[in-house]
Amino acid sequence: MKSVNNRLTAMVSGQPKGVFFLAGTELWERFSFYGMASLLTLYMVNQLLLPEFAQHVWGLAGLRSGAEAVFGPLSNTDLASLIAGLYLGLVYFTPIVGGWIADRWLGAKRTVTIGVVLMSAGHLAMAFDQLFVIALALLITGSGALKGNISYQVGTLYPPGELSQRDRGFAIFSTGINIGAVAGPLTIGAIKEIYGWHAGFTAAGLMMLAALVIYLAGQKHLPETPPRKRKDPDTKPLTPAERRKVWALILIITMTIPAEITYPMVWTIGYVWVQKWVNLGGVPATWFGALDSLGAILAAPVLIGLWLRQARKGSEPGGVAKIAIGTALTGVGALILAAGSLTQTGENTVGIGWAIGGWLVMGLAWMYYWPTTLSLVSRVAPASVAATMVGGAFISPFLAHTLAGMVGTRFDNMTPAAFWAMDASIAFVGALLLFAVNKPLSRALEAEPD
Repeated sequence: MKSVNNRLTAMVSGQPKGVFFLAGTELWERFSFYGMASLLTLYMVNQLLLPEFAQHVWGLAGLRSGAEAVFGPLSNTDLASLIAGLYLGLVYFTPIVGGWIADRWLGAKRTVTIGVVLMSAGHLAMAFDQLFVIALALLITGSGALKGNISYQVGTLYPPGELSQRDRGFAIFSTGINIGAVAGPLTIGAIKEIYGWHAGFTAAGLMMLAALVIYLAGQKHLPETPPRKRKDPDTKPLTPAERRKVWALILIITMTIPAEITYPMVWTIGYVWVQKWVNLGGVPATWFGALDSLGAILAAPVLIGLWLRQARKGSEPGGVAKIAIGTALTGVGALILAAGSLTQTGENTVGIGWAIGGWLVMGLAWMYYWPTTLSLVSRVAPASVAATMVGGAFISPFLAHTLAGMVGTRFDNMTPAAFWAMDASIAFVGALLLFAVNKPLSRALEAEPD
């Protein structure tokens, strides 16, 4: 216990006060986001899309008509998968727009404040069936204003030379994210079980208001980030070697799409599968929303230790290989769910251990491929386009989560085992492709400047 306390003291020692306000803001924002996400698909399937409720939801009939014009007749599970996939996808697309608005017009502080207000309104609007479509629009817009800009603000707290302090600051910030991601589904899910869907959504809104209070309270500890309206006249065009690195990074980002299709399936169809087929023994299905984040938390020290030992032996995999391994592990997670499905003898008969194992492995897989992707992009991208490239990396989850919603429409037309095996195969194909191009891509990334 003493050694743990010493490590915690070392992590927070000398840190600027602003990082704790940003971490607190993000903790409650992620609490609300993941808590609401744990209810979203089940809420649509079990209540909102039922005829007696759907007729009162503003804009839902048009949304269903548009979806069925493209995909044909859809079951409620199909439509829920499409809506959840589009929502999760746009949450990762709009931060690019939010960053542009902060850079060009408002600055990060004002843009984040607007984002928190919009997300608070969106979560509270989820408490009313008829406002469902409007609520999702508010959440998507608010997340776009907040997501990238609050991470950017963490970096502004540290002078360029304080790399160690900066790393620890981001560790504190990430800890807030993970705590919120685990606590949100557990708490919001429990409130839903006791008081109903709308009480759960209202609780998520109140927690988002807590994020707003913390962010406003910390304003004096955050540096001003005025918009940058003019391009730096000293910016030089990219050299041929830099352009090759940019194209290699674009290819790597694109090749994370299979993992980003396979993994978030547990956030949508996963809840439906758990509710119908798993013997939960009284455990709320919504609580599974905490398990992949818990898996990521548990995996972090293990992976750091593993990579340190491999580095000492000169056998640590490169960035592309790590992304390939992580992609393969998402396939393993889905395959565990497929294997569990083979044991079913009827509804609510799959052992809960299969589901827990699949979710935890997904968290491990994410720690392998996604932080590695962001680290690789930020390290290799030419300085003049580094911020753009890091922001562009989120195009992968945007496209993939949207595609995952489409893949999820097959769930009602397949056996659960076949569906999860299909989900796993997407990841395995992606991993094989990454392993196949590992060496040439690695050479391109590490090429010396012209």
